[in-house]
Amino acid sequence: MADLLWDDVSCFFDPDLFGSLPDVRVPDASVEDWQAVLDLVEARGWKCQYSEGGTVLPVPRAESVLSRPADAECADLRVWPVADVLAIFRFHDHEVIDFDVDLWELQGQERLDVFCGFLREIGRRLGKPVLMDPEGDYGHPVLGFDVEADRVVLLAEPLVT
Repeated sequence: MADLLWDDVSCFFDPDLFGSLPDVRVPDASVEDWQAVLDLVEARGWKCQYSEGGTVLPVPRAESVLSRPADAECADLRVWPVADVLAIFRFHDHEVIDFDVDLWELQGQERLDVFCGFLREIGRRLGKPVLMDPEGDYGHPVLGFDVEADRVVLLAEPLVT
């Protein structure tokens, strides 16, 4: 059974209303949590690409990425849980695991199920919530993985159109 139904949440996936790149985050994270995500990507066999600036490199240990100087080239990890669904993890801070997704890639029930499954995998591995905020509205999640419910749930009332 699906965590969320497209008809109930489609407004949160409307790029015109909420921006096309919502912020997805795991608050109260640690270097160990970052490493657990890297290990999960490898264990699940998800296609991925790590880069610093424009240079593609092997995926490093989380500790080495997060200990780079503040003025170092931007590091990111692109992860495709399935073809045509991309999550871009940004290594800005060890205390928050954050990544972007493109709402244009998450249209319809099938893609919503993929996205919810991805959030569930991360949340279960870390034992922490995984929250999605609308683009530019950080700290106001509309949905996320709830650890106690062990599923993705709504955290805001859907807009009535």
